[in-house]
Amino acid sequence: MNMIGGSSINKKRKTKSAKYYGLKSFLQPGCPISPSGPFRDDVRFFLQECGELEDYNVEGMPIWCTFLFHENRGFVLPLYTIEECVKNSIQPLCDHCRCSGWSHHFVSKRKYHFIIPIDNEWNKPIGNGVLDLQTHILHGLIHCNGFGHLLCINGIEGGSSFIYGREVMDLWDRICTTLHSREISIVDTSKKRKMDLRLLYGVSYGHSWFGRWDYRFCHGSFGVTKDQYAQALQILSSIQLDTITHNMKNRSIKKLISKYRALSDTQLITIRDLFRFMLNLKFQTLQMKNNIVPDSKPRSNLSNKKEKHMRCKKFPNLAAKLDSRWHVKRLEDVAHVVVNALKGKKNCGMSRQEARDTARLHIGDTGLIDYVLKSMNNVIVGGYVVRRAVNSHTGVLEYSLQELDQSDHNKEPIDRVDSVIPPYMESDVCKDLAYLYQHALLDTDSETVEYAVRTILDSKNFTKEWPFNDNDDAVLRFICRVIPLATGESRKNGIGELVVVPLHATIRDLKAASENAMRDTYCAMEKLKVREIVELEGLDEEEVIFGTIESGSEIRVRGFGVDLMTANDLNYEGGADNWVVNCKCGARDDDGERMVACDLCEIWQHTRCSGIDDGEVVPPLFVCYRCCDSIGAHGYPNQQVDGMGFIDWMMVTDTHTEFLSG
Repeated sequence: MNMIGGSSINKKRKTKSAKYYGLKSFLQPGCPISPSGPFRDDVRFFLQECGELEDYNVEGMPIWCTFLFHENRGFVLPLYTIEECVKNSIQPLCDHCRCSGWSHHFVSKRKYHFIIPIDNEWNKPIGNGVLDLQTHILHGLIHCNGFGHLLCINGIEGGSSFIYGREVMDLWDRICTTLHSREISIVDTSKKRKMDLRLLYGVSYGHSWFGRWDYRFCHGSFGVTKDQYAQALQILSSIQLDTITHNMKNRSIKKLISKYRALSDTQLITIRDLFRFMLNLKFQTLQMKNNIVPDSKPRSNLSNKKEKHMRCKKFPNLAAKLDSRWHVKRLEDVAHVVVNALKGKKNCGMSRQEARDTARLHIGDTGLIDYVLKSMNNVIVGGYVVRRAVNSHTGVLEYSLQELDQSDHNKEPIDRVDSVIPPYMESDVCKDLAYLYQHALLDTDSETVEYAVRTILDSKNFTKEWPFNDNDDAVLRFICRVIPLATGESRKNGIGELVVVPLHATIRDLKAASENAMRDTYCAMEKLKVREIVELEGLDEEEVIFGTIESGSEIRVRGFGVDLMTANDLNYEGGADNWVVNCKCGARDDDGERMVACDLCEIWQHTRCSGIDDGEVVPPLFVCYRCCDSIGAHGYPNQQVDGMGFIDWMMVTDTHTEFLSG
């Protein structure tokens, strides 16, 4: 199952072959594009140059596909880009922005979803509901203003059979960097063997797993601050191993610590030293598995043949399972044409374009040809096996042919892991790590350690920011803000937008570019008419701005046509309601945790901080502790009511209904 694609080929592909790029080299500097504008422009350029528009849409949204082949392992996967128009969306506002502290951002006109489906979806068209799935190998969302969210990532241990999580993250990071994203958020709830990775990697390396790509603490849940988070990491990482062995009665813990101290060439003093050594040992184990020496004992032809047949599928069987608009017989006819073309090349490979052009001499439907070529890898057609791989010399994807008998008798080395890796390294490292994690961090009697663990686990929100760079090239760049935005609200002003103009641009040109940038980006700015630029006030509109104001500066523009006073759900990502959070834990903004609003003061607070467990249903009528204190001061019971505290009484009885209706 190494080949993929949509269920049909669009009109554009009938005249232009699909685009393939190396997974590791794609969007490296200059490969294949080097955009230099703001994200809203760069993403359009990316789709134009690197994507192929599909001939179907997803819930009314256009979709582009880019094929990426793995340079070493030979498989090809689809990267889909879906453009979501906010005005036509059933979810125009962004909950992820709200939980990232970006409720004050204006609603962007477009969202771009970058999706790599899970392996078994590679040969199927993207269907409805795709934006809500958590099974994707990659799902990233970026608003047209350059702010976005990494929503989902699943590598080998998350369900994929082909690609590692770090390879997916490398790709995502290059997408964001090349297209000039401004800031990306992630809610890190990733686990491995029931271990929270933000805690495991935090103790081991001082940052989350995503910290390897420069994602840093954004804000904590339940009022956790950046300083508290850093302090918690310091507390846990500096726990002395000797202290653990001295204080714990658990003999297994002592044995494990002694075991890994004996394995290490360096002295292991703290729990960070131990965890980091174990994680490195685990990584070395994986590396050794991927570089296995051949076994000295050849397998029998029968065993080898069985494995080969398991790896190759008969094309008629594969074609019958494909969700295709073409009849299976037509697919088989094309496959035989391709095989005959490959026979003519004898022992040489044939590029996809060559195979396509040769097949066109016999088959008129190029869409049908492309569809079959996408499905031909490790398939048996007649008495031959068709394989596809990247030519190491040319870097081009090529098809090759092997006679079935010859294929059956090719012997491959057996992965004899047990002959290379000591038994304790193969599986016990992960098991030992999970045991130490559980007993040294979670099952602790130390209140300090318990507090630090809770602080780190309550820190899930991380962001990566790409700073604004004014490149040394033939254009001028400015960060443009619209002022004043008198809204009558306590929200922050919206973020500035990058505006790019040529060196010879005039003040009139800069005003027009600022106006167009805002109109193109935000729903609330659709009718904006820029009247003046504050920093250039009093200057003639035809004056050239080069030398008047430094490139890279922030400019402020005044204008009209923006109405933020009228309630409109498409003004702010946080919605029209300027609701208030004020929880006893210190939280003053939505952090993504479960909350409940007081039915008297309408202020939101965490259910956990209000004594409501995560699995407990929120009471139909809820009164916060402040209002309870106020009510108690006016003569209502503030001690006990039939054995219940006053807060419990207000939350679960009908007495408060009479109070509220009185």
